[in-house]
Amino acid sequence: MKGSLVIIGFFILGILCGLFHIVPSEIADSTVSFAALCALIFCVGISIGCDSKVLDSLRRINPRQLLLPLFTMAGTLTGCAAASLLLPHRTLTDCLSIGSGFGYYSLSSIFITEYRGAALGTVALLSNIIRELLTLLAAPLLAKWFGPLAPISVGGATSMDTTLPIITRYSGKEFVTVSIFHGFCMDFSVPFLVTFFCEL
Repeated sequence: MKGSLVIIGFFILGILCGLFHIVPSEIADSTVSFAALCALIFCVGISIGCDSKVLDSLRRINPRQLLLPLFTMAGTLTGCAAASLLLPHRTLTDCLSIGSGFGYYSLSSIFITEYRGAALGTVALLSNIIRELLTLLAAPLLAKWFGPLAPISVGGATSMDTTLPIITRYSGKEFVTVSIFHGFCMDFSVPFLVTFFCEL
């Protein structure tokens, strides 16, 4: 939760810097954003490559649980499509691109800002942060009411990192491997799905 609050704090600080022209507007141009995006993807690749446990743990997953990422994607995108019916000022592809962040707020918001503008990028940032906070706060209830896989699914891309400790606590240690695999698949899908829906 602390990490999410820090992200929100920097987001608010960025807004204030823009409002009061503390930082030159040129620093936020597309070239700088693209460079930051490339650096972020590079860091994600390093973190996965350096963690040998990720690949080892994948060998022990129940084959049926390998389908969880697909169900998470389908459920999220179906919910976003339904939400678009209630938001006449947002197109279906806007809602689907936001939902395709799957909680990966840093990466998805940069992509959406690049393709659809800062306003939608801000909505994506906030909605994906809320998804992570919801997992952190509601994991006990989710596991109790809907079963141990529910917090993993709600956590989306964060189930392999920031929400993993809370998922482990309430879903059980036997679901750690599933959670890491799920988060890995979600992380990997974000750049492809977000750009796909943004380009439609």
